[in-house]
Amino acid sequence: MQPLLLGPRLDELRAALTTTHADQWRRLYEQCDSYRGQTPPAEHPTASITYLGPAAMNLALAYRLTGQRGYLTEARRWIGAAVSYPHWGKAKLPDHDLDAGWLLHGLSLAYSWLRDDLPRDEAASLRAKLLLQGQRMYDFAVRTEGSWWSSSYWQNHNWICYAGLAAAGYVLDQREWSDRARDNLGTVLDLMPADGSDSEGVVYWRYGVPWLAIHLDLVQHAEGIDWWQRGDFLRRTFDWRLHQCAPGFEENLDHGDCHDRRSGHSVALYHKLAAAYRDGRARWLADEVAQRHFWREAYASGVRPGVMPEAAYELLWYDPGVPAVDPATVAPTTAYFPDLGQVTARTGWHDGATFVSFKSAPGGGHTAWETAHRLRTERGWDTLNAGHHHPDAGSFVFGAHGAFLAVDDGYCNRKRAAHHNLVLVDGQGWAGEDRYHVYKDLPYERQPRLRDVLVDGGMLHATSESAAMFAPDLGVRQVDRTLVFTPTGRLVILDELAADEPREWTFLLHSDWPADLADGDIVLRSGPAQAWVRQFAPSGATVTQGTTEIEANPTASTPSLRIVRTLHTTRVRVGPATSTRILTGIEATSALAPAAATAVAVECDAGSGLRFGDGETALLAPTTRHIEGGGVRADAAAVILLPAGGGRPARVAVVGAVHVELAGRILLNSPEPLTRVLPWPA
Repeated sequence: MQPLLLGPRLDELRAALTTTHADQWRRLYEQCDSYRGQTPPAEHPTASITYLGPAAMNLALAYRLTGQRGYLTEARRWIGAAVSYPHWGKAKLPDHDLDAGWLLHGLSLAYSWLRDDLPRDEAASLRAKLLLQGQRMYDFAVRTEGSWWSSSYWQNHNWICYAGLAAAGYVLDQREWSDRARDNLGTVLDLMPADGSDSEGVVYWRYGVPWLAIHLDLVQHAEGIDWWQRGDFLRRTFDWRLHQCAPGFEENLDHGDCHDRRSGHSVALYHKLAAAYRDGRARWLADEVAQRHFWREAYASGVRPGVMPEAAYELLWYDPGVPAVDPATVAPTTAYFPDLGQVTARTGWHDGATFVSFKSAPGGGHTAWETAHRLRTERGWDTLNAGHHHPDAGSFVFGAHGAFLAVDDGYCNRKRAAHHNLVLVDGQGWAGEDRYHVYKDLPYERQPRLRDVLVDGGMLHATSESAAMFAPDLGVRQVDRTLVFTPTGRLVILDELAADEPREWTFLLHSDWPADLADGDIVLRSGPAQAWVRQFAPSGATVTQGTTEIEANPTASTPSLRIVRTLHTTRVRVGPATSTRILTGIEATSALAPAAATAVAVECDAGSGLRFGDGETALLAPTTRHIEGGGVRADAAAVILLPAGGGRPARVAVVGAVHVELAGRILLNSPEPLTRVLPWPA
């Protein structure tokens, strides 16, 4: 077999090192230079050894490109350490999980590129070790089919372990291995969400999705099979990743198990997606991260091995023929990802923009939930390992002026609804929570969902339903949250809550820094940003403040690791009541020169509403679908008045509307409910 180069032909790539690929080559030789100052452990450490795989691969590629003997000598040192370990992986599933997957891949490619240049005994030892570890991985995958990563199609362990097995299978001509891995990859591509979303969150997207690209490259090179157009996930996943960027692109929205907000970028993967789909936005973001955020990502990220060891793939996947396209010139500021039940919006792509993300979906997203339950019924398989998906349906993340104001919990081992910006019932969160995999073994019908979605013209509206997630003995009939984001960046949130018996309802708002209470308003502050939170809750509501500690160990390979994050939590308690509504307005402003809060309640005979100082008005009736107030009479879930401003014409947004009158004039009559943005009546 010819060496698996996985990119341009060797002579073409070598010639490009001083021209089109100079920046990528510089990062590769800088990474290889860093290995000279490191000593791979003589004995297998307790911690992860995944980094040994990329080290061998990077050094081997550098040698293949330059012929410099120093790279070969250094590669032998790192390969020798990995070969000497009796097992790959120590604390969790030795030989059968991530450590083994990473090393199988990296050392297989190193063997492919170096086998004719290694001393004969070292080449034989490396080959024998790869055969041993590959057989161990293959046997485990066969033995555990229908459980854990072998059939966990939506999980990064599946992608990594099978990509490692595929690399070894191709290099060692073990067709049984590579065939099984290829078949699994085809199933994954067929079953991944068509909207490109990843329920594990941004951090596991950057950790796991590159392995789908790696495996696709292996299949294409070794078998001539081009699966880049198979399924819609990979073609659309950059859209999802782009809209998970916080303004400024350095940080990321942290739904799901996110170690931090600076572990979301893979320059190499951006280049591959740009090349595969001729996507100039992906090329632009790769350049933006490489030029502005690379070292912050490298050293502030809590994910390892991290962005620097991807140097070989950054070089192999870079395509200078794809022109960079600034997302600000082509990308909408709102987005909807139906499989994950996520909507996002921002006032722009500039660093100081105001942004929000709001989500509600069953465990793993709709496709995974439906398919996993079908496979359980048909085959008895347990395929849904959504342990990185939090109990966060109805939660939101919000920020402005370069800072996060309403925040999520990040990585957590014992996941709870109370860690999110949600509503608790009698102080309780979801049934079956307070464990790692909160969706495991839940009945099929235990599903939250997102409905009445409108994303258009810089605004969004959506309603989350999550009553099904609470324990049956609470008798919860309704936990619906409607969220509106206006083109100027204001939030309106309506919580409609009901149970069979009187319950206490607790509205939670988490922030990085302690909130202040000022004249009945809650004031969130974080560095340059501030937000006024004005609530219109029933009389008798109480507001208290405290902290919420989130404990996590983000890597099973180091059992002793313990990370604690403290959230500052504001709690608004209402009831006991069988039903209630909590209406909230949030306005972001500069913390250094804050503007005054302007939200006022609109008197309504039917429905609920808020009006802001410039006339932006949200009138909501998500349950009754009838609105009377603020000069509006409508049979609709929502009517949102958007006055002219910021270069935008005046408009009216309607959700589920069949009839709308504005100041006595009929704006809409429709036999079917309409959801859209309409021009303001002349």
